[in-house]
Amino acid sequence: MKQDYRYALVVPTSMGLRITPRDGQPVHSSENFILQATSAETNVASIPSYLGLPVKVLTTFVKGSPFAQFIKSNLFSRNMDFEGPEVEQGGPWGYRHQINVADSGYGSRGPRVWNDRAGEVGRTLNVKDFDLEKIFVKDGVRIIHLSGLIAALSEETSRFCLELARAAKKAGTAISFDLNYRASFWKDREEELHSIFSEIASLSDILVGNEEDFQLCLGIEGPQTGGKNLSDKMESFKEMIRRVKAEYPSARLFATTLREVVDTNTHKWGAILLDGETWHTVEPREIKVLDRIGGGDGFVGGLLYGILRGWEAEKCLRFGWASGALATTFLTDYAQPADEEQVWSIWEGNARVKR
Repeated sequence: MKQDYRYALVVPTSMGLRITPRDGQPVHSSENFILQATSAETNVASIPSYLGLPVKVLTTFVKGSPFAQFIKSNLFSRNMDFEGPEVEQGGPWGYRHQINVADSGYGSRGPRVWNDRAGEVGRTLNVKDFDLEKIFVKDGVRIIHLSGLIAALSEETSRFCLELARAAKKAGTAISFDLNYRASFWKDREEELHSIFSEIASLSDILVGNEEDFQLCLGIEGPQTGGKNLSDKMESFKEMIRRVKAEYPSARLFATTLREVVDTNTHKWGAILLDGETWHTVEPREIKVLDRIGGGDGFVGGLLYGILRGWEAEKCLRFGWASGALATTFLTDYAQPADEEQVWSIWEGNARVKR
């Protein structure tokens, strides 16, 4: 791995907008909404960026759009560098930033999410718009984090992610890949995307995904045993990961979270990490949830932060678990940790006042 680097973490992403009703109310009965800049990949990157590590976002913008400016200002506020082309809107039926309309739910009423991605400018992400030699060789990157959401968004973004993985591998940059399967993205592209995801996975050092992700993205046989409680699910996931590891031996770390929803605001939250031949687990613990969106991304961000800091695997897993739990206490999709101590307080179960 390159020792002299400018960026700890780089994430390719399609930036969008999240519209959320106030006070946990449903969308259809609300008149007042909060507007956020959002993407799963920048949710991940927020943990390292808020904790002082240099982060860069590779994306694309609608030229002259006030929402593009809103997004750029938000990324600046999160201490993130960014680069990407400015694409002409092309008239009122042209390009725009994707919109995610989501309420937080409350108690026995679960959250509801409505994605509107028509005309999404992020679908135009193309390797020709970025100088990969500068990013990976001249600047230097410790880890690039790739998401299956971007890798499956369009034919262009699929090639983009694949070329990023190839360039990163050549430069000695570690590759993190969160499979993030979405059925609507894969429709009529199953064979093509399976091939692309398999190659990216074969180049990756860190693989993140749930049972569905590994089965549907990579074609790995599902677990032979199951169960309704999280302990059974933890064992069944380990069984599958052993098969994933046999198929993709270049990866060193395999990780996932486990979640049981008691009600909208009470979850049981666990996590698993395989480091080489050693399993590390966080048995499911009850957490309180203000807004669940972004919890999984917070976990990945915390895990990567620990890796970037050079911590032992078990410490990375615990910090990832706590970062994910922290994210669910924010109305933004991403956690905004004040410092490491705040994250560790969550792991320790210490919610006392800090003066």
